[in-house]
Amino acid sequence: MNVTIEENRSHPRLPDLLGAYHLVNQAEKGNAVTAVAELPAVYRGEAEDPAAVFTADTVLLATPAGDDLPAGCVVLKAPREGRAPEIKRLWVAPEARRKGIAKALMAEALRRAAASGAAAVRLTVWNWREEPLALYRSLGFETVASWDERPDLLCLEKTMEGEREKAGEKAREETAGPVEADRVERLTPDEVRAHASAGLAALLVDAVEGGASVGFLAPLAAREAAAWWSRVADEAAEGARDVWAAHGPDGGLTGVVTLVRGTTANGRHRGEIARLLVHRSARGRGLGYRLLATAEAHAAATGLTLLVLDTRTDSPAERLYRGAGWTAAGTIPDYAADPAGVPRATTLYYKRLG
Repeated sequence: MNVTIEENRSHPRLPDLLGAYHLVNQAEKGNAVTAVAELPAVYRGEAEDPAAVFTADTVLLATPAGDDLPAGCVVLKAPREGRAPEIKRLWVAPEARRKGIAKALMAEALRRAAASGAAAVRLTVWNWREEPLALYRSLGFETVASWDERPDLLCLEKTMEGEREKAGEKAREETAGPVEADRVERLTPDEVRAHASAGLAALLVDAVEGGASVGFLAPLAAREAAAWWSRVADEAAEGARDVWAAHGPDGGLTGVVTLVRGTTANGRHRGEIARLLVHRSARGRGLGYRLLATAEAHAAATGLTLLVLDTRTDSPAERLYRGAGWTAAGTIPDYAADPAGVPRATTLYYKRLG
């Protein structure tokens, strides 16, 4: 059966698939509930806003040929704290099972893990789930020492050497890869000024409207946002700040990040990541990670050895930074107000370069 696999954390079908997964999983564990709203908070959050929960992860959906909506999903969790990436939330709608969808999702997740350079991939499965367990065994997963002590939960792992070879062969066979939907490029000071009153201001307004704590209270007027970006253009002209923007297929701006350089004599080795913004309409396809990685690479290439940032505690951005290898240095309560004016805690992060 032909299956189309896509990566999309924001697909409108995804909440239904994840909700069904968790409802069945809770029933199998003897904790049956009848609605997503009754799920434990950690699972309810996944079903209600997967784009926010899986910010740093790869979410794949499978649509059978001839269908309009995905019938299955799987999540490839980003590696954290030196651990291997983990496959989670493999689910196929009951009416679409026994058609190879689960196997296709697993194959694509493994291919992507191999392409990322992962040495191994791991997962957990309840020992009573015979069909998924048989699938994992057929793909080369083996039982390993448990990292999760819940009774009846098996921990499996697969080394990726063979998968990396297959990924390399596929890459050599393809004459051209997929076209990136968003082009990330560094903006000159004049380009920052040119975009200040339109694309850049719109990104800042959208972030504030979405509840992001980025230095402004709601409602944020477009002219105030544009004035802030005009000041950023001046800083860029002085060499104190670098700006990168993501351009969508239509040329409009879909994301931005800035790097502020230390200016004191004893702080010129460090920089600060500030205003990493992705428009809500462009989230769920890894754009935030790409913008962050671009700024990090430039910082390292220009001699910086340390980066810092701060972000609202327990925000989706925290998952992105942790998944990208940043280390939490501490949390300050009531550090900054959210757009509604409510004081919120902020977590400080750092990352060493080189």
